[in-house]
Amino acid sequence: MINNKKTKLQQKRTITSLGIILTSLGLAYAPIPGLQQTVIIVSGSELQEPLKQLETKFEKENPNIKLDLKFQGSQEIINKFIDNINDFTPTILIPANGEKLTELTNRYQATNSDQPFYNQPQPIAKTMLVGIAWQERGKVLFPDGRFNWDRVEKAMQSANWSGVGGTSDWGSFDFVTTNPTRSNSGQLTMSLWSQSKAGGNLNISTFNNAAVESLFGLVKRSVYQPPRSTDILLEEFIAKGANDADVATVYESIALHRWEQARKTQGKPYQIYYLNPTIETVSTAAIVKRNVNQRTAKAAQKFIDFLAEKPQQSIFVQYGFRPTNNSVDLKTVPNSPWNQNIPGAEINVSVEKTSPPDTKIFGEIQRLWERANW
Repeated sequence: MINNKKTKLQQKRTITSLGIILTSLGLAYAPIPGLQQTVIIVSGSELQEPLKQLETKFEKENPNIKLDLKFQGSQEIINKFIDNINDFTPTILIPANGEKLTELTNRYQATNSDQPFYNQPQPIAKTMLVGIAWQERGKVLFPDGRFNWDRVEKAMQSANWSGVGGTSDWGSFDFVTTNPTRSNSGQLTMSLWSQSKAGGNLNISTFNNAAVESLFGLVKRSVYQPPRSTDILLEEFIAKGANDADVATVYESIALHRWEQARKTQGKPYQIYYLNPTIETVSTAAIVKRNVNQRTAKAAQKFIDFLAEKPQQSIFVQYGFRPTNNSVDLKTVPNSPWNQNIPGAEINVSVEKTSPPDTKIFGEIQRLWERANW
């Protein structure tokens, strides 16, 4: 009897000890009341899917930091921060183009004496502007297999495919891009197109050129009610198909990531065309100072450092982005879109890649777009 009592007592102690251990482990991985930090991230929509995936992973590894993701067009991110019209307090801004953060700094310091960011902005992921077209139509519009702004303009002027060698049953020619007053990709599109129209020159005087001014009017009429972000544009492009959307300018990352969706939805995939020259755009993260305390800024920096690590950079690659971490190889990343034989996709692109224009050029693009007639 005595031995049985001892055994039961030992069992109870063991169970109690296990309970204490399990409780301790649970506490170790649970948020500590009063210490949890909320980091609000405002990003361009092109990063929406990878950031949502990484949000779950980061919060699991850092239970005392809660992430709150918001998505806006890149120009919208800057405008809303400067005008202070968000209904939340941003911690991190990640526009699709690091030059946008330079614009924010210039506009902020016009009325403030301090710096808007805690630290130097950090690059997160890279991509570039590309053209896409449904394959059958792309072969007619670009017979040599190379994207050509003049051919797109001619098709827009003709209004119908029959005017550029297409069949009459293809109907109207429809080019789409995003709104340059709200989205980085729309601004890059009009920048490259204006440069081509002006014979390869791009400066402030380019936008006083009558031919360039006429181009803005033509594009604005063609893309009536342009989407506010690139991801929305491509979703609509795929859903509408060739009868309502023929050619578009988007980021390489989104074009690669959405290609399989287009193949399944439309039966025929689109072709990717590298623009020459094109503009490489780098999604860049900055921690803002306004109404953000140092504890929250420290938590925000932890997230940015997390994004730069190799495992997370590989996830960006899976979504079609090029890594900022040079140790990541596009071909060896599991499920890399560069291994899926996507028409037109290239690892080593043989085109001229230029940096985004400065803020003055972007300002001229927005001004001319707003002035252009419908």
